[in-house]
Amino acid sequence: MTETKQLQPQDVLAMAESLRPQLGSGFRDEIVQSMYTEAQRIVDRAVNKGSKKKWDLDQRIDRLVTSPIFGLPIMLLILAAVFWITIVGANVPSQMLATGLFWIEEQAANLFTSIGIPWWITGFIWHGVYRGLAWVISVMLPPMAIFFPVFTILEDLGYLPRVAFNLDWMFKKAGAHGKQALTMAMGFGCNAAGVVATRVIDSPRERLIAILTNNFVPCNGRFPTLIMLATVFVAASFPPVFSSFVAAGTVVGVVLIGVFFTMLMSWILSRTVLKGEASAFTLELPPYRRPSIGRILYTSIIDRTIFVLWRAILTAAPAGAAIWILGNINIQGVSLAQLIANFLDPLGFLIGLDGVILLAYIIAIPANEIVVPTMMMVYMGVGMMTDPPSYSQLHTLLVDGHGWTMLTAVNLMLFSLLHNPCATTIMTIYKETKSKKWAALSVVITLGTAFIVTFLTATIARLAGWV
Repeated sequence: MTETKQLQPQDVLAMAESLRPQLGSGFRDEIVQSMYTEAQRIVDRAVNKGSKKKWDLDQRIDRLVTSPIFGLPIMLLILAAVFWITIVGANVPSQMLATGLFWIEEQAANLFTSIGIPWWITGFIWHGVYRGLAWVISVMLPPMAIFFPVFTILEDLGYLPRVAFNLDWMFKKAGAHGKQALTMAMGFGCNAAGVVATRVIDSPRERLIAILTNNFVPCNGRFPTLIMLATVFVAASFPPVFSSFVAAGTVVGVVLIGVFFTMLMSWILSRTVLKGEASAFTLELPPYRRPSIGRILYTSIIDRTIFVLWRAILTAAPAGAAIWILGNINIQGVSLAQLIANFLDPLGFLIGLDGVILLAYIIAIPANEIVVPTMMMVYMGVGMMTDPPSYSQLHTLLVDGHGWTMLTAVNLMLFSLLHNPCATTIMTIYKETKSKKWAALSVVITLGTAFIVTFLTATIARLAGWV
């Protein structure tokens, strides 16, 4: 009598591994579909429904917001509305906060001068370190205090899972996870917060893809630069009645370019250094619910706004000090800032920019909010960060005074969108991945993309005779 051999666990695993290549790419979706089909069959047999109506309110809404036709347009309209609320709502408090903080700077500097403190100590502390902090706080705090609560309301309401549902097919084709849509949306408020939000992705490989590509969506620190360029160079060509809409449309267009590069880089990473198949994303859409005010305030203010602002403050102080030193140390009558900008001019020309812009982005690694005031400081030849003049004066200063063209504006938009993460985001990537390698790669990927894209744009424009 022959004894039957008992299969060992390793034998079962080996057999499963040998059969895996025979499975189709959508077998996980088929399994999930069969589970829900069987569950629905059991419900239909065992449950007596008191109402005969075909759709309840949640289902009616979902038929619209998750529709293949209307889902994405509705999503873009909601995103545009969130941007509009954030930008318009932040203008007045931002200005008030800046006025108050700069008034404190002026009074403190006058006090230091009156008691005989040397000018360079006064300048370094108040016009350098303090002004850098004040600028970041006044520009960064009001938009975050508006964006994050609005974003959390959408999250608490139950809409964000619908966003992930609508974009899942795109991320799946890119070899990424559908939940990356949620982390990408969080990046519009702050890329550091977007990196932290990748914790919702269980797969380590797909979480890394989401972390390394989050910077391709512009955070609120980059919007001042984008809005200024869209208003001064694009909207200025249209009648005043349409200018605000044109500027807003231009910014939304830049955002869509960022989404494109997010998908493209996710696709490249999933087939190179982070090679692998996209994991199954089974999402059961939660019911719509009334947002909890307490949860919204705690999550948006404590967990997100204060967390991100504190890290930005830690990195903004040395940036303010560096700006003041470069603007106030002169060699043969020329400031260090201007000398460095002149040195960077050839590289800036290759990518359609100039040395001042590159210097501003080097100094602004701690915080993107200080790019525009740093450029204004060097262009205007003053010794500290300064407010840009009115849009008409700014156009004259940049075009007539420093040779800006439409190519400069377009490439600056692209560079602002694609360039390396700020220091706060780099620190957050390191803390989330526990790896210097991934933090460094995030800089290489984004900065390399920015230089390649702007170089190609500048080269094509010059060869075509557009500039």
